[in-house]
Amino acid sequence: MAGWRAMSRTNRTAAFAVLFICFMTGLAWASVPLYRLFCAATGLNGTTNRGLAAPGAVNHQITIDFDTNVSPKLPWKFTPENRSDTIDVGARDMAFFTATNTSDKPLTGTATFNVQPAQAGKYFTKIQCFCFTQQTLKPGETARMPVIFFVDPKILTDPDAADIQTITLSYTFYPVDSAKTAS
Repeated sequence: MAGWRAMSRTNRTAAFAVLFICFMTGLAWASVPLYRLFCAATGLNGTTNRGLAAPGAVNHQITIDFDTNVSPKLPWKFTPENRSDTIDVGARDMAFFTATNTSDKPLTGTATFNVQPAQAGKYFTKIQCFCFTQQTLKPGETARMPVIFFVDPKILTDPDAADIQTITLSYTFYPVDSAKTAS
């Protein structure tokens, strides 16, 4: 600390400015991973969890609605096989989606997802999902893609989520490399 006092006021101000810039750069660099961790921990913005196994069914059912979208830059048709499913809370369940490449060239897409209402996100857990990896479809190819999931029974004891009767799982496919994608 004695070294700081020996510095001139101008040099101290410059040193603090450099430290502040370094701190802000580090904070900006870490903000995306920290935000993802925060969303995963809290379910903010409908962020879901990943899991290995379902805890087991409890005596309560909930409806899952499936919503699908495709970026205008990706010439695919993407739909759920069933628009809705009523499941047992805590039990492992599976839904299938179908994607078709309607272009004349191979295209790779990646799916983003969210859950609504947002407070249900931290209780919606995916065991396996096509959204975890990129999907490449040949021209005219159709792929059947599963998602294996469960709704954690803890949703029933959360005062902010206990009255939820329907959860919407929404996916949007985007091109991985839009420069190669036909419009």
